[in-house]
Amino acid sequence: MVFSSNVFLLYFLPVFLLFYFVCPRRFRNYVILLFSIVFYAYGGPEFILILLASTTATYFLVKAMVKRKTENGTPKGSPTEREVKRKTASWLCAIAIILNLGLLVYFKYANFFVDNFNAILSLFGIKGINLSKIVLPIGISFFTFQSITYVLDTYRGQVKPMDKLTDYIVYIMMFPQLIAGPIVKYSDVEQQLRHRECPPDECLHGFYRFVIGLCKKVLIADVIAVQADACFGADLATLDMGTAWIGSLAYTMQLYFDFSGYSDMAIGLGRIMGFKFPENFNNPYTSRSITEFWRRWHMTLGSFIMNYLYIPLGGNRKGKGRTYLNLWICFLLSGLWHGAAWTFVAWGAFHGFFIVLEKLINGKRKVESGKWKEGENKLSTFHSSLSVLFTFLIVNFGWVLFRADTIAQAFDYYKAMFSFNFEGFGWDAGRQFYTMLIIALVFSFLTLFPFGKKIEQVVFYKSYGTGGHIAAWLVSILLLFFCVAAMNATGFSPFIYFRF
Repeated sequence: MVFSSNVFLLYFLPVFLLFYFVCPRRFRNYVILLFSIVFYAYGGPEFILILLASTTATYFLVKAMVKRKTENGTPKGSPTEREVKRKTASWLCAIAIILNLGLLVYFKYANFFVDNFNAILSLFGIKGINLSKIVLPIGISFFTFQSITYVLDTYRGQVKPMDKLTDYIVYIMMFPQLIAGPIVKYSDVEQQLRHRECPPDECLHGFYRFVIGLCKKVLIADVIAVQADACFGADLATLDMGTAWIGSLAYTMQLYFDFSGYSDMAIGLGRIMGFKFPENFNNPYTSRSITEFWRRWHMTLGSFIMNYLYIPLGGNRKGKGRTYLNLWICFLLSGLWHGAAWTFVAWGAFHGFFIVLEKLINGKRKVESGKWKEGENKLSTFHSSLSVLFTFLIVNFGWVLFRADTIAQAFDYYKAMFSFNFEGFGWDAGRQFYTMLIIALVFSFLTLFPFGKKIEQVVFYKSYGTGGHIAAWLVSILLLFFCVAAMNATGFSPFIYFRF
């Protein structure tokens, strides 16, 4: 089930909200749990038991782990007994991590590893291993990472474990962010799972945010996607330069509005329910460097990698060489996280290269306070628009790798982008496509200007008066109507990040 479908908008969501707000507050987590199970089972019924079983196992492993750590902290028992309890807690933590990562590796990467291993065997004339195609459970990358944050945060003593199994399952399986994030750390919603308020003003803001996300997906991303798919699916040997650039630009806009649209809808739904999920995007295409881009793009993934991979690897505390190595490892694994294909690994390496290059060029500089601070890209010393343009072009090139089926196809597409062959180019993509492409570009760069930032603040972050709510409600209802009409006209269109 996807948010941009009649089943969700006209049946599932209204029924859920009715039950959610009619039920007493102490039962609302059970309502979320029930409807989340239905939501997931609708799209992946064969995996619901695996998800429930792994979640339940993780919950009890963490309970046992915390108990051992607590006992280890008491003065009772001999030093040997306390050491045994400490090691037991560490082993239970490791088992919980291995359980969750093991499922992710099996379902997402088993076929990838076997195919590459067979390719190596074939070089020596050895028959390869036969492994049936493994179907990927929807959203496994996202709920695996959330499970890991729970395990590690409780092991470190940063948060207390949940008292009720059902509350923990709600945290993992909450349908607004179950499939494609944002990745919500347990510490972000620990208190909200136990107690939260749903004031009318917050619910209305959540509804507006949901509609904005739906418009991003249905009215912009899905329209642009038609041309992006046509360009990447064309015969690249004959693809002209103009069409290739339009195709790459279309995919760059499609990916952003598709994924940020889902995040907006998830954040909006959470807000209606009384949850405050973290933001996932902050106008990433206005970045002046790749480093800044990764502070603005998929921010919850960046936060996860920073806190649970980069810092444990040593971060920047062990010299420049180790820092660069840690960055490369993080971006290579980030690429692999997005998909089991060499194109994603290459895409991660591509961004890792520019991140390391920026650090090599800039080094560190002293600020006026006398403290040391990471330097920004030196391109930002030039006119900021040139920095934004240069960064945007790099990101655009990277998305070609991200979209291509193979590295060879990506390089063929790059050849078309720089072929200087304009024969056959025409503006035949259609008025609707170019209209939505222009709208996407305008909204992507609007906050570069003061009036754009002001609009963003008013729409997303400031309280509305009575008149403002009336106007926003009417506009939202009208846009919702247009979205439903567009969905019925174009048919089913899944979110891009569902396959990750």
